[in-house]
Amino acid sequence: MTVDTWIQAGLALIGTGGGVVAARSARRTKRQENRDDFLAVTTQQGNAIERLEARVQRQENEAEKQRERIGEQDEAIGWLLHRVRSLVSHIKKAGLEPPAAEPMTEAAARYLRNVDA
Repeated sequence: MTVDTWIQAGLALIGTGGGVVAARSARRTKRQENRDDFLAVTTQQGNAIERLEARVQRQENEAEKQRERIGEQDEAIGWLLHRVRSLVSHIKKAGLEPPAAEPMTEAAARYLRNVDA
């Protein structure tokens, strides 16, 4: 083996070692992988929070509509109670007897007691 062969073999070994070092440094570190995982998780959490905020907003809008509807129903029931009472009063003033009231459920009776208050 001549000197040239030994030089070529040494240079090949150095080149191989440099390739290994370059490949090792190009590889992603565990810290980089963890950081990317954290970014992915935070992005997913951000999307989930936005979905929840939209859902809460829809529920708040629905609740507001229901409160308005309940208020309107309460007002209508109050008007109906007044109308029935005035009709019964008119019938009694005319010297007639109003028809007997039909039985009422307990829930309706509780509600009417609250309306009268």
